[in-house]
Amino acid sequence: MYMPHMQRKRGGIMLQESNRIGRIAMLFALADAGETLTTPLPNGWRYCTGKVGSMNSQKIVAAMETAAKSSHIIETDVYRETHALYHAIMEALYGVTRGQVQLGDVLRTVGLRFAIVRGNPYDRKQEGDWLAVALYGTIGAPVRGSEHEAIGLGINHI
Repeated sequence: MYMPHMQRKRGGIMLQESNRIGRIAMLFALADAGETLTTPLPNGWRYCTGKVGSMNSQKIVAAMETAAKSSHIIETDVYRETHALYHAIMEALYGVTRGQVQLGDVLRTVGLRFAIVRGNPYDRKQEGDWLAVALYGTIGAPVRGSEHEAIGLGINHI
């Protein structure tokens, strides 16, 4: 029986229903310009949003990494934070590109909105922070009107 306000037990760790980091990231990425979310972020959580479009996956990764660093979502001088972000971004890109992170080489381009959320979705502080990267937009041939919607989500622990 599903009870939306109850906690789910996962291997002795309580995953908070209200702290579903991937869901929150997706809601931010799916929000239209000017739209505000009514779901409050848990205390201590941070996020940033932005847009990126390119035929080059390196530019997409760089844009999201820059946004996360300039918004203080990750610490720029801590390798494990940058590394965790990279893996979350790549996992989200796999979703958008259906497992083939090739764009320009195969004449595909993307126009994406992104959201990066950082927080601890568990009830124990020792579990530490996680990162969720959500992508929503279009992918297709570099000809207007030759694209379709796509979505991707990547979640990684720091």
